[in-house]
Amino acid sequence: MSDTSPIPDGHNHEEEAIAGATRDIAEVPAVEVITTTAVHLMSAAAVKTGLADDPEHQTDLDEARKLIDALAGLVTASAAHLGDQHARSLRDGLRSLQLAFREASPFPDEIGKGPGEKYTGPVN
Repeated sequence: MSDTSPIPDGHNHEEEAIAGATRDIAEVPAVEVITTTAVHLMSAAAVKTGLADDPEHQTDLDEARKLIDALAGLVTASAAHLGDQHARSLRDGLRSLQLAFREASPFPDEIGKGPGEKYTGPVN
């Protein structure tokens, strides 16, 4: 005897939601996906660097370093595709985060050794 029971109702809705999200993302230009991703990384790094509402409980410089490295790699790799206006804004935000990280660090990295500097060059 084979099991021919219908798929649970919630499963169909989940598949429809995934299919809808896939259709939606297919319509989004690459520049928008890249800049949105960069803004998310920037926001998370700002919080972890202590630039948010509750720095005493939200600051985590190890996590901030990872996020800033990822942001620097993304910005550097995609700058040529973003156009000057988008790339300049992202570079400015990245530089501000790198400087804030250095300021927040009890033992600042050497110039050129801070988060993301292997991609951006020295920030001071």
